[in-house]
Amino acid sequence: MTSSSPDLLITSSFETVRRKIARACRIAGRDAAEVTLVAVTKTQPDEALDAALAADQRVFGENRVQEARSHWTSRRGTPGLELRLIGPLQTNKVADAVALFDVIETVDRPKLVEVLATEAVKTARDLRVLVQVNTGAEPQKAGVLPEEADALIAQARAVGLTVEGLMCIPPADEAPGLHFALLRKIARRNGLTVLSMGMSGDYEIAIRFGATHVRVGSALFGDRKPAEIHPKD
Repeated sequence: MTSSSPDLLITSSFETVRRKIARACRIAGRDAAEVTLVAVTKTQPDEALDAALAADQRVFGENRVQEARSHWTSRRGTPGLELRLIGPLQTNKVADAVALFDVIETVDRPKLVEVLATEAVKTARDLRVLVQVNTGAEPQKAGVLPEEADALIAQARAVGLTVEGLMCIPPADEAPGLHFALLRKIARRNGLTVLSMGMSGDYEIAIRFGATHVRVGSALFGDRKPAEIHPKD
């Protein structure tokens, strides 16, 4: 295997995923331009990030603030780059997250809303956020419960956050379409148009239910690398 083979494999993977997104959009009667591919780069090496950038990918999702900083600080000046936090955010990491990310997709509790709003005022940021909904009411998973989502959205709007939409991660052992439909219903009644839903195993289904952002990792980069040990972030 030549040294360029990993880059070629990643380039091919991006082409395959983009074709599948376009096909899913055709089946759903949607314009492929309505769906943004978010490349999930958690635990990936620098070579994978550079290969993704070379494949003209510009929207990336990261789970941890500290790892994202190590990945993107030197690449932050890349034209068109957008970074999205897709992992849980602790309040003591809010300042770092606001400084690094363009969009925070995991707003899930009133206290986090308050701290984000304070940091947005402090930094004069128009802070773009998504509210994460725990559609399966799984106790081990982050996200506001569906019946509490409207109140959290209203709170975030009231304190000046720019709530663009909703995000969810369906239970692994349930049909994802039911959860995507629930998220779409909550979004519609709150006048939200952005739906971040669908990952490597179900993004084509998510597109049929209205996903505007699909978060894809292993289908682009292969099996996840072992995570480095980080302080809680």
